[in-house]
Amino acid sequence: MTPQSTGTARPVLGGAEVLPWADDPFAAAMRSGRGPLWLRRTDGGGRVRLEVDRWCAPAAGADHGLLLRCLQLGGPVVDLGCGPGRLVAELLALGVPALGVDLTGAAVERTLGLGAAALRRSVFDRLPAEGRWEVALLADGNLGIGGDPDALLHRVAELLAPGGVLLAEVEPADLDERLTVRVEGPDGRLGPPFCWARLGGAAAARHAARAGLTAVEQWTSHGRHFLALRRR
Repeated sequence: MTPQSTGTARPVLGGAEVLPWADDPFAAAMRSGRGPLWLRRTDGGGRVRLEVDRWCAPAAGADHGLLLRCLQLGGPVVDLGCGPGRLVAELLALGVPALGVDLTGAAVERTLGLGAAALRRSVFDRLPAEGRWEVALLADGNLGIGGDPDALLHRVAELLAPGGVLLAEVEPADLDERLTVRVEGPDGRLGPPFCWARLGGAAAARHAARAGLTAVEQWTSHGRHFLALRRR
């Protein structure tokens, strides 16, 4: 999971810009393959644990529902915010063409190490095969990328082929919130602030409709919640 646009001023250390997810505890966790990490709200509203150990392990549990739907839809698949690449690697093992996209260099390196394909880019950068992807994935909280669901979902619609499907993981609660967060490491170290969003299924469907995406399925597996949205 990786933000692509923060909407906030970024800190500078030694004359160099400090980037969320690239120069913070998340990058270190991607190199080690271990957590714990949290997203710490800057408004004093607490923190949410990031499931680094699950992301760095082989696909399991609710992941299999995503993989099965990708198989049924036939691919190719672009995994936006692919992290350490477990879904991309498993899709390729199943014979489904797939590409991971992530801003964190350590995550991309880990994905490549699994024999999968990945690019170090933002979802808002130019990407291969724009308008021709049959499936896009926003798993593991990545529907929050950039803190602007409308902008993100419009971008995903641009990437999808007509009739293509976005498989998105949503929050279990009925949420539609924007917030500023920082990645917090096990030693209490905090990365730079960035904008994020949290959406439940109903809110995600509303925002998706404005981007030309229609909700066609909603399901729950192993305590995780998902939505399938088809490009009109």
